Amino acid sequence: MVLGARQTGKSTLFQRILQRDSLLIDLQERPERTRFAQDPGLLTRTLLPAKKKVLHVFIDEIQRVPDLLDEIQLLLDRLPKRFIFTVTGSSARRLRRGPVNLLPGRVHRYFLSPVSLWEQSGKRVWTLLKPPRVPSPAKFPSGQLFPMRPIEEVLTLGSLPAAFVEGQGFQKTLQSYAEAYIEEEVLREMAARNLGQYGRFLQLAGVESGKPISLTKISQESGIAISTIRGFYEVLEDTLLGFKLPPFSGSSRTRILKTPKFYFFDVGVRNAVAGLPLDKKILATEGGNLFEHWVACELQARIGYLGRSQRLSYWRTVDGAEVDFVLETPREVMPIEVKYTRNPRPADAAGLEHFIARHPSRARRGFVVCRCQRPEQLTEHVQAIPWEEL
Repeated sequence: MVLGARQTGKSTLFQRILQRDSLLIDLQERPERTRFAQDPGLLTRTLLPAKKKVLHVFIDEIQRVPDLLDEIQLLLDRLPKRFIFTVTGSSARRLRRGPVNLLPGRVHRYFLSPVSLWEQSGKRVWTLLKPPRVPSPAKFPSGQLFPMRPIEEVLTLGSLPAAFVEGQGFQKTLQSYAEAYIEEEVLREMAARNLGQYGRFLQLAGVESGKPISLTKISQESGIAISTIRGFYEVLEDTLLGFKLPPFSGSSRTRILKTPKFYFFDVGVRNAVAGLPLDKKILATEGGNLFEHWVACELQARIGYLGRSQRLSYWRTVDGAEVDFVLETPREVMPIEVKYTRNPRPADAAGLEHFIARHPSRARRGFVVCRCQRPEQLTEHVQAIPWEEL
């Protein structure tokens, strides 16, 4: 099962890897969706006559007809070596709601993120978290990696695949994504009808993305009940449009803040829903926030591909000490600070050294991610690294 927000490339991936004798069932198409929704048993009747010994079946947007999972279970039980199923979904909400068969013990779950740094051509230096199986360009169906783009463009338009193709023309696509998909699709997920209320929340959630969640603040500014706002955030997570970043829960006795942060899954989408102008002028005031947001999405994507042995969090104490991110691996804990600067200074490492001093048994080194040209040793334990070498 491949899960990911809309426009991350799930359908395109299917089209690339489909074999000539594979079967594709696209539930985004209304006629196809209606046929299988009215008669889920049609899947079994369609597949049983297949003459091929092993048939690979691709089903796109399975959450639209979750009853098909029962049919998949039936086929796998009756003919375990006859079929291979690959399904995609852009919402975990429908799959968790109600008596849905999630095929326990039979399904491998993967998440597809926007284009990550490791999928782009350019340098191949991985300082913090080596991505999984970095392939050569020849192994990509297109014959090449995505091109590297200036970080300023990434922070403005984000990293959805279409942004690499359309360039600045992607501005209109992003606006349409925010207006049409996020509002209409998410409201459909909730079976709700109050578009105005949800629209007010969405813009404020975009502005607040990357900060500790404040239900009270958003409620006061939007006039929406806290319970409703809490439900809206749950929908954004369930539809894979964002993720929560928990506070670091180390063994230190220091009192820390316990409120999670929330990030939209893509910087460009965040800008669009926040109603910000989609051009580089916003970097004059938002550059630091957007740079931090991009690092969060990049690290979260790699963790999603590598598995649960890695964990990302943030650290902030009640007395004001803070670190943007804490990356936990099986071997160590690494504090990370993000600075939208080309000239890092030793003072930028103060929070990281403070964290390392409080967690000496687990943290031995820290990093400042910035726009410097090459790595620099700032303090005894902290190194500044270029964003390309993240």
